Amino acid sequence: MEKKFRIAIVGCGGMGSGHAVALQSGTGVTVYEGNVADAKMPDSAMTTNLGEIVELAGIMDINPARVKWAASQGIFVYTSYEEMLADKTVDAILVATPNHLHKPMAIAALQAGKHVLCEKPVMLSSGDLLDVMGKAQKAGKVFYPRQNREWDEDFLIIQKIFKEELLGKTFEIRCRIMGARGIPGDWRSKKEFGGGMLYDWGVHIIDRIVKLVGSIPKNLFCDLKYITNAECDDNVFVYMEFEDGLTVRLEVDTCHFVSLPLWNLFADHGSAEISNWNCDGKMMRLSNWQEKDALPIVAGSGLTKTMAPRTRETLTELPLPRFDFDRNTLYRNFVETCQGKAEQIITNEHALRVLKVIEACFKSAETGEVVVFKD
Repeated sequence: MEKKFRIAIVGCGGMGSGHAVALQSGTGVTVYEGNVADAKMPDSAMTTNLGEIVELAGIMDINPARVKWAASQGIFVYTSYEEMLADKTVDAILVATPNHLHKPMAIAALQAGKHVLCEKPVMLSSGDLLDVMGKAQKAGKVFYPRQNREWDEDFLIIQKIFKEELLGKTFEIRCRIMGARGIPGDWRSKKEFGGGMLYDWGVHIIDRIVKLVGSIPKNLFCDLKYITNAECDDNVFVYMEFEDGLTVRLEVDTCHFVSLPLWNLFADHGSAEISNWNCDGKMMRLSNWQEKDALPIVAGSGLTKTMAPRTRETLTELPLPRFDFDRNTLYRNFVETCQGKAEQIITNEHALRVLKVIEACFKSAETGEVVVFKD
């Protein structure tokens, strides 16, 4: 029997503990605080058994409460990062620390001869990622960005509609991540630790758009707000334009008490909406542009024919496509890449493009101007 690939986790907070449960159980289900009983997988989700190939070596955290939790779950606890790196049975380090520690901890792991799976954002700048990529190449080890939401069903639905032109040629996409609890009160609210919503959730939706379109935008405008926190952005708005005329609007909001749809896609022969994380929604496909069916409607103090809704005869309502998907694809690909059995799905070059877009967002928000990408 082939030896199981051993992963150790540095940082056992919200995400780290989720990884610990996922790897220890072999299910791949990452849930906060290891609260598996309250975690419900979407009906369409399937997971392969990670336990066949992966073993959790242990965790390390500086917070005594997290150490106590890990011990209570039967997870081995390293007393220091140095002890973890010195363990010759460990094949890879999963970095799940606050953002500002990703670079030094990744470099230390690579230099200790370990592969690295790093939480998002992998680095705080594209320059930092280039440094780490160089260190990985020199060490002959894999550095893998854990940008995992390309496997979420909501994105797979939008990707299929867009790529296969199910509603014609798409001219605009909107994605909104909406909450009403303000910015988290932990390290994510501190600038020195790489806090803020652009790094926390903005990286996910930018990652998915860059993946979907296959390129970075030709220009963008970004507005960051500081409503509940004066130090870090808690509301994000990004407007992008791409070479073929496609426009994209992205939002991350933490102070909105009425939620809008998670996704909208507008194409020349129809529109799609995904209402929420459960992927409720629909597609409306146009059957006849030329049908002269409009009757005036009352709009405030006047009448309008231009904005009158279409009749059922010219529109067809369709269900959204649905997917069976494996939430363990990234874990499995990381292991197989480290073993030389597969190519890296989430590449460092892709993560580099995402970081360059994030840097442009910060620049636009600071200057109040559109940022143009140059070749």
